[in-house]
Amino acid sequence: MLTTSEKEQIEQEIRQVPVKKAACIEALKIVQQHRRWVSDEGIRDVADILEMSPEEVDSVATFYNLIFRQPVGRHIILLCDSISCYVMGFRDLHRQLVNLLGIQYGQTTPDGRFTLLPNPCLGTCDHAPALMVDQDLYRDLAPDVLENILAKYT
Repeated sequence: MLTTSEKEQIEQEIRQVPVKKAACIEALKIVQQHRRWVSDEGIRDVADILEMSPEEVDSVATFYNLIFRQPVGRHIILLCDSISCYVMGFRDLHRQLVNLLGIQYGQTTPDGRFTLLPNPCLGTCDHAPALMVDQDLYRDLAPDVLENILAKYT
């Protein structure tokens, strides 16, 4: 069940668009901000508010790779695997992250701190390789700086 705060924020988004369905992505982002992911119950609650079917809302949620449909860690690491990043050292970064975190893509560290995900492009090809942790972009990376980057996130 959505909280009063979540419902109020979604209603605010609805007021900014011509039809309720147009607020679907923003509604999903609001739920995710509060819970870190969107459960089946969250999908149903959003569907009720937007007067959509749960299947319609789920199809939107699963289309966007940054709407998480399963629990994730406190911090999301998006490792760019575009051709530019691949050529400029992606494999070494990936290997080092797997070594430091002890997880593979799609997994979360046992302490719930990090989830590691691939990302097809972070839009910084001229500074490859790159990754994001939450909203923080790191560019021109080398494997030896990853441990210091991860230490910033508790």
